[in-house]
Amino acid sequence: MILVPIKNTSGAKQRLASILDQDSRTRLAQAMLQDVLSALHQWKDRPSVGIVTSDAYATQLAREYKFEVIADPQNPGETGAIEMATQVCVDRGEDNTLVIPADIPLIQPWELEEIYKQAPTEGTVLVPAGDGRGTNAAFRRPANLFPLRFGNDSFKPHHAVAQATGQPCVILNLPGVAVDVDNQEDLHQLIALPGNTRAQQLAREYVRIGKMPSPA
Repeated sequence: MILVPIKNTSGAKQRLASILDQDSRTRLAQAMLQDVLSALHQWKDRPSVGIVTSDAYATQLAREYKFEVIADPQNPGETGAIEMATQVCVDRGEDNTLVIPADIPLIQPWELEEIYKQAPTEGTVLVPAGDGRGTNAAFRRPANLFPLRFGNDSFKPHHAVAQATGQPCVILNLPGVAVDVDNQEDLHQLIALPGNTRAQQLAREYVRIGKMPSPA
């Protein structure tokens, strides 16, 4: 099962507060989420998808795409949400889980397929963020092979614990999955990269109308 954890978009992307007001950050988070869910929807042979959230916008969007909503009323953060959703998958007898964030707007369906193609019979696939610090996709088989702990520097700990299981761990570098948006530099990179996703269109519009500074 593919799991996408989503915190409340109404308070999203606080690290962009120096250049964007909350309404603009919320709209950006919602655009990125729609880009991610659209990519999932375009993959016709995908596994089932669970949106882990208590956010009203994310819930409505998930229903429009006919994805399952795994309710997250306590909203403990990404790590806690995935721990809860992983247990849901285990209880159902799911063979594996793939966790991806909601802020990788350049993700492509072929990249999702590649993760599953490279997945070992038992083990892990990890896709690092572009800076090599974060984890932008984590596949586990079985579904709870090891606990995921997300944060700014999650990749090396995830790699270490995956290796400690004694099962194969595949590291994939995927160009779309690698691009997340956490800070001003990330947002400027998103604007500059080729493509015309919803998030890119919105960010470029923010620059055009002076809502945020243009890339140097």
